[in-house]
Amino acid sequence: MKESDVLALPSMPLASPSYPKGPYRFLNREYFIITYESDPDAIRAQLPEPLEPDGSNTVMYEFIKMPDSSGFGDYQESGIVIPAKFKDEKVNFTSQMYLDDEAPISGGREIWGFPKKFAKPQLITHEDTLTGSLFYAEERVALGTMRYKQENLTYDLRGETAVTSSIKELQTKMGKTQVNLKFIPDVDGTPAIAQLVAYNMVDINVKGAWSGPARLHLVPHVNAPVADLPVKRVVGGMHFIADLTLPYGRVMYDYLEKAEAKRKVA
Repeated sequence: MKESDVLALPSMPLASPSYPKGPYRFLNREYFIITYESDPDAIRAQLPEPLEPDGSNTVMYEFIKMPDSSGFGDYQESGIVIPAKFKDEKVNFTSQMYLDDEAPISGGREIWGFPKKFAKPQLITHEDTLTGSLFYAEERVALGTMRYKQENLTYDLRGETAVTSSIKELQTKMGKTQVNLKFIPDVDGTPAIAQLVAYNMVDINVKGAWSGPARLHLVPHVNAPVADLPVKRVVGGMHFIADLTLPYGRVMYDYLEKAEAKRKVA
């Protein structure tokens, strides 16, 4: 293999790349998101500087089913997203992610710095209840429930204006800047990459959306510490299905560059 061929690889390993080049299109991506109030000190502890809490003291727990993902296949994931601020911009920081497919684990970590670990998330409907679960090492560490499609935001007999407003608001929230901490060690164990990486979902098409009461139960686990952000009060649940595209990201903050600049000043 020539050097030019090496540089043209989409990913490792050479013999069978884990994922192709992007961007990546997701069809019929199904979300179940529970927003809840948590402990402000715990939130601060999981936000890397220079990110700051947004003051809401809220956390979003997500269960996501992705049946048709270009390059990544059919998989599910679960995790925690924290509303935050970067300077004057409101962003969402992805704190923890757990999923059941190697390709998006590799791609997510290597490209955008998603904090992905292998586990067994599950989003299903039990009779009249939308149910999200996360199992790590065969132990259930998260259980979320919501009434199934009782409060419809997509179709409303009261008039099209209210429905259009709800969908546009949801699409705006989905397009909000998302931030990950990308940390990759060098061959000697020192940091090779230490960045805050930002990205925005594009080409969003919401196909259905529902809201309503929800409940969330988190169990302490050393390797899946979702319960480190304790549930004080559930604000509500959102269930929606959408097509969208995940583009490549951009560097929002480079820790190594900042450290080098400080060293030169000193």
